[in-house]
Amino acid sequence: MSDSTILVAYTNGALLELVGAYVRHHRLAQNKTQQQLADEAGIGRITVVLLEKGRGSNLLSLIQVLRALDALDVLNVFEVKTAISPLMMAELTLKQRKRARPASSKKQKYKSPW
Repeated sequence: MSDSTILVAYTNGALLELVGAYVRHHRLAQNKTQQQLADEAGIGRITVVLLEKGRGSNLLSLIQVLRALDALDVLNVFEVKTAISPLMMAELTLKQRKRARPASSKKQKYKSPW
């Protein structure tokens, strides 16, 4: 069973608590008080308290806290990567030029005045 399968079973409240536990763990690992983290993140201490308790917060506050904890790498999962299908790759390869041609010279055909 994958981690994402397990997370699907969580309620929204449980997921908020999971995020709060993550923030608290990293804050304590860096030996920071809630006030220090709040100051570094540019938010109020109460916001940090609510975030850690899983009582919710806005996305901007979470990003500010993650930045202050130097933990923005968790947001890498949101990066959208466009992949080229093998069919498209083959199509693009076929369209690539394989030879160079000399510049076409426009030959003047002899035009009879008649």
